[in-house]
Amino acid sequence: MQIKLGLLRDTQVLALLQAHHEDMASHSPPESVHALDVSGLEADDVSFWSLWRKDELAGCGALKQLDTAHGEIKSMRTSNKFLRQGVAQMLLDHIISEARLRGYQRLSLETGSMAAFIPARKLYQQFGFKECEPFGDYKQDPYSSFMTLSLTSY
Repeated sequence: MQIKLGLLRDTQVLALLQAHHEDMASHSPPESVHALDVSGLEADDVSFWSLWRKDELAGCGALKQLDTAHGEIKSMRTSNKFLRQGVAQMLLDHIISEARLRGYQRLSLETGSMAAFIPARKLYQQFGFKECEPFGDYKQDPYSSFMTLSLTSY
C-alpha cells in the first residue's frame, strides 16, 4: 500500500469523502457533524493523504494545523472493502509521524460519542490518545468525543 499526499479531486477520494459525510450525518444532527468538506480539506492549514493498494483507494486522513504546537486529525476514513486490514493504523501512524516532524507537541481529534464510533475510539486509545475537553473552536456536545495525544511523550 502507498500513502499519497493530495489527490482530493480523484473520483474515488470524492466518493469516499461523500460516504464519510453521509455516515456522519446518519449518526449526528447537522450542528454536530464536524467533517471538513473538500474545500476545507484544500485549505492551506490542512494536509490530506490517501492510501492506495495499486489503483484502489483504501482510506484517507488529514492533519489540520491549529497552531504551531497543536494539530488536529480530520477525515479519517477506511473504504469498506479495506476494513480490518490495517488501513486506519497505517494512516494514523503516518499522521502522528508527520505531526512530530512538524514539531507539534499535541495532536487532537473529535469523533462521535455513539456506539458506531467505538472502533475508532479504541484505535485512537491504542495509539495513546486520551479523552480530553473540547479544544480549538469546539464546544461540549453530547454527540462528540474529544481525544488528545501528547507528542512529547509518545
